[in-house]
Amino acid sequence: MAEAILMPRLSDTMTEGVIAAWHKQVGDTVKKGDLLAEIETDKATMELESYQEGVLLHIGTAAGGKLQVNDLLAILGKAGEDVSALVAQHSGGAATPAAAPAAAPAPVASAPEVAPAPVAPASAGLDISTLEEVVLMPRLSDTMTEGVIAGWQKQVGDTVKKGEVLADIETDKATMELESYKDGVLLYQGAKAGEKIQVNDLLCIIGKPGQNITDIVAASKNIGSVAPVAAAPAAAAPVASAPSAPVASAPVAEAVVNEGRIFASPLAKKIATEKGIDLRFVKGSGDNGRITKSDIDGYTPAAAATTAPATTSAPALAAAASAKEAPVASVPAGQVSFVDTPVSQMRKVIARRLSESLFTAPHFYLTMSIDMDAAVAARTKINEVAKTKISFNDMVLKATALSLKQHPKVNSSWLGDTIRTNYHVNIGVAVAVEDGLLVPVVRFADGKSLSQIGAEVKDFAQKAKDKKLQPSDWEGSTFTISNLGMFGIEEFTAIINPPDACILAVGGISQVPVVKNGQVVPGNVMKVTLSCDHRVVDGATGSAFLQTLKSLLEEPLRMLV
Repeated sequence: MAEAILMPRLSDTMTEGVIAAWHKQVGDTVKKGDLLAEIETDKATMELESYQEGVLLHIGTAAGGKLQVNDLLAILGKAGEDVSALVAQHSGGAATPAAAPAAAPAPVASAPEVAPAPVAPASAGLDISTLEEVVLMPRLSDTMTEGVIAGWQKQVGDTVKKGEVLADIETDKATMELESYKDGVLLYQGAKAGEKIQVNDLLCIIGKPGQNITDIVAASKNIGSVAPVAAAPAAAAPVASAPSAPVASAPVAEAVVNEGRIFASPLAKKIATEKGIDLRFVKGSGDNGRITKSDIDGYTPAAAATTAPATTSAPALAAAASAKEAPVASVPAGQVSFVDTPVSQMRKVIARRLSESLFTAPHFYLTMSIDMDAAVAARTKINEVAKTKISFNDMVLKATALSLKQHPKVNSSWLGDTIRTNYHVNIGVAVAVEDGLLVPVVRFADGKSLSQIGAEVKDFAQKAKDKKLQPSDWEGSTFTISNLGMFGIEEFTAIINPPDACILAVGGISQVPVVKNGQVVPGNVMKVTLSCDHRVVDGATGSAFLQTLKSLLEEPLRMLV
């Protein structure tokens, strides 16, 4: 008898999963323990193994599609078994076209050689999410609702192999590489570089050369906005692959050295971004053509000023372009002048989440001055022997982690109907990037040494600036620290990062007159402000936490006990 497999809850906070890839297709024999699919959750991409044997008769959605927890994921049974009733039971009959009894050719996940699926008439209610050729915009972060195409690594007409990078997708958190989960030819792109696509909208189509994709495109929900990008058969590839910006018409004087995915060291990528160098034109001298720092240092562009293609996604190029558009010095006095900059995905989410936090969580603020003389002296001695240089922020983070262990109510989360008191300490560290803020998380910070914390924070900061942070890096914080001391800010208040109950705003260390033993002497003073969600933390609780933090920073040796 056929048996339904529902989308499992693979993490404690998971509400839905995205099918990263199917490892079995409709009609395949499945054994117990075989890998069925890869499921992208809000925490990680996980492998789902079959717990029974049979033939795969139905899949709930194609790769790239999403399912809510307990939605119909797949059906296993005997070959030829009718599963239409089972599909209707779990979908209210809406998914009948995807049921694909084994006796039929199974348009849901048909093998590449089955031709009828792409040419099904649109009037029949073609569901593009069930077509194997279709790649939908995946949800690449827990808060992502739409993505911007930072750049296409493959153009219409290009051959695509499984595992090759299709495009760079800018989410609200970072720019991430999207790899292909199948082989074929890229027949269609749902948007040009720089344009946005909603999650689960048509991103691209991969199939056989010359395949008719008209009905698939027509069935997509966003057909009106993306139709101009379509280049139906592979023969139209030159049109679709041409960037839309006028600069693309300039002749390219340099030869492209690197096609598709570009391998380069993080330092080389960073320097190239700062210098505005397109890595496609740089020949790598490392293993397997990997681009190194020396390759960037020795690179001389032949015609960089005239050949910058619209598909280049380096932030430095965009910054340079915007800098040239409206230099302030060139504006005549008394003339109105301004530039409208489109809001990035990251900035949209920052605006939404912080507005929700400030207007729904009743904030109150507690400020305390801390004598940092002992911390300054201790840091100097520590850095004489430490392999990784310790910053004052690292010391604040360590002291905060130990203070949270003593005051778990401050380490709590507001979940609506419940308050979760966290006994593990995961501290988010706000990092400024070009488009806003990212908050990577130092996990179990109370159990890490100052050197470990320092190395981890430096690594996160570099990844954030290179837009290489992954969802697992920024999820799961229980408390957040925002430090503006390095910018000369003495004191400020921060907005709570939900669902955390508190955030600590750290100012700079200032030399000011202080009274010690009845004498006015110069001292190093740092001000910190704790923003508290009054639904979770009361004034006395927050004050007790700050007193513990103050005692640890004023006597740093206590952090070693």
